[in-house]
Amino acid sequence: MAFLFAGKRCVGSTTKIRKATISNWSTRRFQTATAIHQKVPDYAFAFDIDGVLLRSSNPLPRARQALSYLQSRRIPFILLTNGGGKSEAARVEELSQRLEVPLNVDMFVQSHTPFQELVEEEGQYKDKCVLITGGDGDACRKVAEDYGFTNIVTPADLITSFPTLWPFASPDNYEVSARQLLNMELAPKEYAPNDARKYVKVDAIFVFNDPRDWALDTQIILDLLLSHNGYLGSLSPKNNNTNLPNKGFLQDGQPPIYFSNPDLFWAAEYHLPRLGQGGFREALEGVWRAVTGGPDNGVHLEKHMLGKPSQGTFAFAEKRLAAHRKDLLGKGMTKIGMEGLKKVYMVGDNPESDVRGANEFNSPLGSTWHSILVRSGVYSGGWPAYKPQVVVDDVWDAVRWGMSKEDVLID
Repeated sequence: MAFLFAGKRCVGSTTKIRKATISNWSTRRFQTATAIHQKVPDYAFAFDIDGVLLRSSNPLPRARQALSYLQSRRIPFILLTNGGGKSEAARVEELSQRLEVPLNVDMFVQSHTPFQELVEEEGQYKDKCVLITGGDGDACRKVAEDYGFTNIVTPADLITSFPTLWPFASPDNYEVSARQLLNMELAPKEYAPNDARKYVKVDAIFVFNDPRDWALDTQIILDLLLSHNGYLGSLSPKNNNTNLPNKGFLQDGQPPIYFSNPDLFWAAEYHLPRLGQGGFREALEGVWRAVTGGPDNGVHLEKHMLGKPSQGTFAFAEKRLAAHRKDLLGKGMTKIGMEGLKKVYMVGDNPESDVRGANEFNSPLGSTWHSILVRSGVYSGGWPAYKPQVVVDDVWDAVRWGMSKEDVLID
């Protein structure tokens, strides 16, 4: 895929590319930015947040300009982020205030938003006991409850109920967000000693957001992955059985584990990228490898990965974008001039998640996603592993580039 680089700073030699690009643009007929669209746009935009619209909690220059421009012309867009830890409503209200742009939850998808479907559509975990990790305090528990999960435990609940679970944690530090355990079951005595029999049975593990206490969360998750049938405090006799698939690991009813995003780094307020949920996952897999022997021993950690760049997250976001577009532009989408969504310009700062996700997405709706990489976040230069269609300085330049592809020139 050829690179088209825009903005004042470039990566590598782009003289010939610039000349060719200018020549191509000069042969096209442009509309002005104030022209009235006679046809409902068959394109839309999708924006990452951290490193594109915000840096930590501070709006990036020209972010408001970019979103306001699209809204003033009724061009649909959605915010698609691997962030999370708060409810969609709370996050949207916060973004609206900081960016000074009216937003709503119909145009917003964060990393754990697709978990709703495990309750709303599949219903498989609605009343099951699920371990929710990550985020500040019990914020993610409340989000999960809003999604419809009814039987939730957190690491704080467990460490306050069983103080010896992790000897380096002080239960008093977790009491403010802990709840009493009410649905404990008796683990079969052949799998757990008598003093550990009355324990929690966990049916699924959800890493909703970046864990704050990696050590505690790692210990609890590891115990569950090695347990009999998800009974915390038990130990499966099938572990390391060479006659079983995966050497017997994860062959005894252990709970599945879901991660809401794979990002190793993200753009925070500090001038260098900070470790994200992907860092925790890598650490957990390192411990798993040390305990089980890992792939070198024929043992694999089965996991479910959501968030960008996964196909599932992009499909979920596209479905929500199509619904938002229908609400924005009118209900009669089948009328003349109301064609379906054909193109989406994905604007992000992370080649591993934003660019890769857009490039590899196989749209169920038949739309084509175009990747635009900005320099205002994680990416700072060089040749990325996943090549975007264009690299620009910031989100406003990204909108200008996308609109130029629709024959709209923005001065």
